[in-house]
Amino acid sequence: MASSNITQAYTHCQNIAARHYENFPVASWLLPKHLRQPITVIYSFARTADDFADEGNYSPLERHQLLDDYTHKVENPDSSTDDPIFVALTDVIHKFKLPTELFTDLISAFKMDIDNKRYANFDEVLNYCHFSANPVGRLLLYLYNAATPENLEYSDAICTALQLINFYQDLSQDYQENNRIYLPTNEMDNAGVSEFHIANRISDQNMQQFMQKQYQRCRELLETGLPLGTILKGRIGFEMRMIIAGGFRILNKLENNPNVFSRPRLNKQDMLVIFFNSMHKKTLNI
Repeated sequence: MASSNITQAYTHCQNIAARHYENFPVASWLLPKHLRQPITVIYSFARTADDFADEGNYSPLERHQLLDDYTHKVENPDSSTDDPIFVALTDVIHKFKLPTELFTDLISAFKMDIDNKRYANFDEVLNYCHFSANPVGRLLLYLYNAATPENLEYSDAICTALQLINFYQDLSQDYQENNRIYLPTNEMDNAGVSEFHIANRISDQNMQQFMQKQYQRCRELLETGLPLGTILKGRIGFEMRMIIAGGFRILNKLENNPNVFSRPRLNKQDMLVIFFNSMHKKTLNI
C-alpha cells in the first residue's frame, strides 16, 4: 500500500472523528501523540458501523448486509483497499497486533441494536455490554501494550459501567428515537415500573427507587475497575483516571436528581473536580 494512500486514509478517519461529539474527547490530548491517530481510526470504524444500525432509511435486512460487509472487510483486509477506513484500520491492526475478533464483537453489538429492543434480565444487558463496550477498552489496552489478563478484567468492568451510565443518561432518547430500553424487564416488573413510565417520562417513587438500584450496581462495577487507574502509568494512567472520575461524577449527578429523565451535564466546575480527583488516585469516586 502506497504511503500516500495510507496518509489520506488516516486523514479521512481524523475528519470523521472531528465531526462527532462524544462525552469524552476522541484521542484526548492527554494521550501520547503516537496513539491519537490509531484511536481516531478505531473510532471511525465504530462510528460508521454504529450508523449502519441507527441512521438512514435502511431496512433491517439492508442494515445487516452493511454490517456483514464490514465483518468481511475486517476478516479479509485485502478486499477493502478502496475503503479509506479499512486502509487505515488494516495498518493499525498490523502495527499494534490488535485482535480482529474485538472488531467483529463490536459489529455483533450493532446487529443486536437492529434486532433487540428489550432485555429480559440484567445478564442480557451485561451480554450486550460485553460486545458493545468492552472491546473498546481492550483495544486501548492493546494499543498501550498493557493487555494483561488482570488489566483486561478491570477494563471490562469500567467499560461496562460507562456503557450503563450512557444508558441511564439517555433513557428517554433511546426510547423515543429507537424504541430501545436497555433496562432489565424482570426488575422493572418487580419494581412496579413499566414502559409507560419511560414513554411519558414519569419519575415517580417506583421509578426513582428502581433506578437507584441500577446506579448502585453500576457504581460497584466502576469501583471494581478502579485499580486500572493506578496500574497504568504516566499520561495513559492519568487519562484512565480522568475517565473513571468522570464516570463517578455523572453517577453522582444521576443519583442526586429526582428526575431520572434529566440528562446530567458536566460543567467547568465538574471538570475541575474530575481533574483534581484524578491527580489524587484514591479520590476518583468522590
